[in-house]
Amino acid sequence: MSMSEVPVANAAELAAYLEFLSTAGVDCALEDAPADRFAQTRSLMEKQVQTRSAPQQNIAPASSFSAPEPTPPKSESLSVSPAEMARNLREKGVSPDARQEARKILERQRTAREAAVTTSASITATDKNAVIPNAETVGSARRAAGSAQSLDELRRILAGFEGCNLRLTAKNLVFGDGSSKARIMFVGEAPGREEDIQGVPFVGHSGHLLDRMLKAAGLDRSMVYIANVVPWRPPGNRTPTPHETEICRPFILRQIELVDPEIVVFLGAASAKTLSGARDGIRKLRGKWLSYGLEGTQRKAIATYHPAYLLRSPAEKRFAWRDMLHIRAELETNE
Repeated sequence: MSMSEVPVANAAELAAYLEFLSTAGVDCALEDAPADRFAQTRSLMEKQVQTRSAPQQNIAPASSFSAPEPTPPKSESLSVSPAEMARNLREKGVSPDARQEARKILERQRTAREAAVTTSASITATDKNAVIPNAETVGSARRAAGSAQSLDELRRILAGFEGCNLRLTAKNLVFGDGSSKARIMFVGEAPGREEDIQGVPFVGHSGHLLDRMLKAAGLDRSMVYIANVVPWRPPGNRTPTPHETEICRPFILRQIELVDPEIVVFLGAASAKTLSGARDGIRKLRGKWLSYGLEGTQRKAIATYHPAYLLRSPAEKRFAWRDMLHIRAELETNE
């Protein structure tokens, strides 16, 4: 469909839609054609089963199987150029300012597409290193995490760990931030776009809100430690799968052990359920002291709303403020 066939009311609406896609994490196109990853996984599993059932043959380890190569992105340019788009909008009577804004957005989309095309070879090579998430992978994660004797060592081990496929699409490992001797540790679910770019947890809009919440309670990042259950950004900010969470879980558990905080704060229901085993939603969990234990070591824990949720629901900030006061009061009691 050409641009002239699209019923565009005005360029402002088009600009708002493109801005929404970018904010939601749809910031570049990796491939022109859709790929059925579920079908690829099924095919991979069927090959593995056939190999295991074949008589008098050596069984290769799961890590030796590679996923089918994705269809490389085509090199042709976008069907609508910025100049053609501006001409079509001009014919529809759209104002010059609105046309200029729409042209800028389309040019940014074109730049992202061209960048994806130039890196297609490296993307294809990286996909060959994808692994099947299974019990063996989870076991290797536990062994790797358990061998770390310091946060720096854990970071190095995690940076070299190849058992989680999220590393293939993320720009950076997002490990942790703050004091390694903090009395409070905040744990979220997974990093977002800004965190992926900078390699630091909670530096986007939700991170700025968390900083303000800490400041209001008389705290700051130098006094706490912040991390996520999953240290790599899921594509498009989607929710991590149960397999991805389970593979990354040993690393956040070891991270908590090494920091050894007095209080663990779960930011959102996802981290609370993953680390404490709770089944209730965040509305029932928040504000209640929980017992969080690892190998006989009991720590106090509390769940509160994730800052990203508070940005969408400002009226709930009063409850998060009460939770921060409970945390502050508990610290002062143990001083």
